[in-house]
Amino acid sequence: MFSRFLAPAAALLALTLGQGQAAEGDAARLEDALRLREVFSVMSEEGSDYGAQIEADMFPGAGGPSWVKAVNGIYSVDRILPIFDAAFETELAEAKADVPAMIAFFESDLGRKVTTLEISGRRALLDKAVEDASRLKYEELSAAGDAKMALVDAFVDANDLVEANVAGAMNANYAFYRGLGDAGVLPDGLTDDEIIAEIWAQEESIRGETDIWIRSYLAMAYAPLSDAEIRQYAGFSDTPAGKDLNAALFAGFDAVFTEVSHQLGRAAGGVMAGQEL
Repeated sequence: MFSRFLAPAAALLALTLGQGQAAEGDAARLEDALRLREVFSVMSEEGSDYGAQIEADMFPGAGGPSWVKAVNGIYSVDRILPIFDAAFETELAEAKADVPAMIAFFESDLGRKVTTLEISGRRALLDKAVEDASRLKYEELSAAGDAKMALVDAFVDANDLVEANVAGAMNANYAFYRGLGDAGVLPDGLTDDEIIAEIWAQEESIRGETDIWIRSYLAMAYAPLSDAEIRQYAGFSDTPAGKDLNAALFAGFDAVFTEVSHQLGRAAGGVMAGQEL
């Protein structure tokens, strides 16, 4: 199992302000600016596609409408948003994050532009042909030494996006195995250490897939930005507020994908065991 863990850096709901909690109006204002529900809506569509992939790989043709219903429920925006929210709020509170700086950036012209491009780029990748084309384009421009691709690569590396996504995907894989175990479909005697070893055996392939997906996605999403705009966005990411935001992003999405993957494992295991979902 592999989860595309990356979400747009703009897709954040901040619920803290300085030393204390943000006022309710600030949280709502930031949520509107970041279009958080739209981001999770795209992720829900990705989940539907991934559910079909799980069925094809693990129990071809056996899932039926009940499997589709289960997957849609697991990826329901109203279900996964609060999971993200709780982990994200905790991370920002512990960091005493500068939420006003986040609001200021994402309500700026560049912030709005970045948010729009990241969401539209993520939605475009729902089309496999677009995803394949974005990879080819990134590889072509990167090999040619394109300056904008170098800026995208520097942005990915500076924000540690590959490493964080690999860790998130491996955590999600472990949660999926736990879900299968809950459903009683793991082989008898399979130990936790053996499950972890199996996951680590996938690490190289996960890293390779993660690396190209992140870089080609951001290269496509940021194509309309000027070099100066990418540098300005990277500059914000390098501020204390930007770093706190990035850490909170991964805390939130790690919580979401761990829970989603666990529930997917349980539901898939139920189908394999002949249980009614």
